[in-house]
Amino acid sequence: MIEFKEVTKTYPDGTTALKGLTFSVGEGELLTVVGPSGCGKTTTMKMINRLISPTEGSIFIHNKDIKEFNIHELRWNIGYVLQQIALFPHMTIEENIAIVPEMKKWKKGDISSRIDELMEMVGLDPATYRKRKPDELSGGEQQRVGVIRALAADPDIILMDEPFSALDPISREKLQQDIRELQQKIQKTIVFVTHDMDEALALGDRVCLMKEGEIVQLDTPQNMILHPKNEFVKEFIGNRKSPWQTAVDVIADQTGSRVISQNELENRKFEANKTYIIQDDAGKYAGAVKYGEKVELPVLTNDMPLKKAADIFEEHEEELLPVVKGQQLIGTLSYRDIVLHLKEKVSTENGVVRS
Repeated sequence: MIEFKEVTKTYPDGTTALKGLTFSVGEGELLTVVGPSGCGKTTTMKMINRLISPTEGSIFIHNKDIKEFNIHELRWNIGYVLQQIALFPHMTIEENIAIVPEMKKWKKGDISSRIDELMEMVGLDPATYRKRKPDELSGGEQQRVGVIRALAADPDIILMDEPFSALDPISREKLQQDIRELQQKIQKTIVFVTHDMDEALALGDRVCLMKEGEIVQLDTPQNMILHPKNEFVKEFIGNRKSPWQTAVDVIADQTGSRVISQNELENRKFEANKTYIIQDDAGKYAGAVKYGEKVELPVLTNDMPLKKAADIFEEHEEELLPVVKGQQLIGTLSYRDIVLHLKEKVSTENGVVRS
């Protein structure tokens, strides 16, 4: 979808912001780009819509060099969400959202339907908010409008430049959750720049950690946490969170050892004291086998914190539960997995798990 090949950026004063970047972003992937100030993450993102041009190397979208695109067509097909939100204060919310569709000469009825669809998607009642001005909305509500304005003309790519960093912690956490849920519905290709490693790990299908214009590690959140490439990665991830806040997919069993296909149900013999998760031909969760009988189980989402997962285990008294990402079954988690993870995280200093 998006591909960087040996991209370097050197400014006239001799400063090299990027050094031979080579990486790709898959279609429908949410890639978070994170790193300390001055590492080149925003420069990288701004190159995708040609706000900044590389000194060397090439960038491709759908295998076509972005230099070959008409600049207006390129940017119309790339939504852009900024930290500063940048809603036009003299325009209503519906007028702000309609800007790019109007430039692309959409029909008024189609624009109106799109506005309603997007506002409902992010929990803003169109009847209540369409005619309001930006200063009548909270910071979190304004940022939601900024996100759906970027989505209004149905672009293939969304660029998000530290969009939540100016918000209070509660609004920020709610919007992070909204983006995760929204991405499951819209499946856009998103490049999300942040300075916050917790945010990068929570949102990204993969995380790109940069330092001094280079990629230090580009990996899934799970692999980055469990297999940091070097001391810089370890330090940047840090130990800021309680182990109870670890995401389910970090410790989920993704080997498939307790997963069976629907075709195995009739012919396979099952251990009476074990639970097995059923996966259909499309890779989706399709129930479970428990005590030799087919049953339905509660489902854990991949980004759910372990504390919430443990509560579900205790409430339903289950031994094993399925872990899903969107519609796909990605693994299983047992209560024992949680206990072992917490034991590993016991502090060597005081002998208790951090809370």
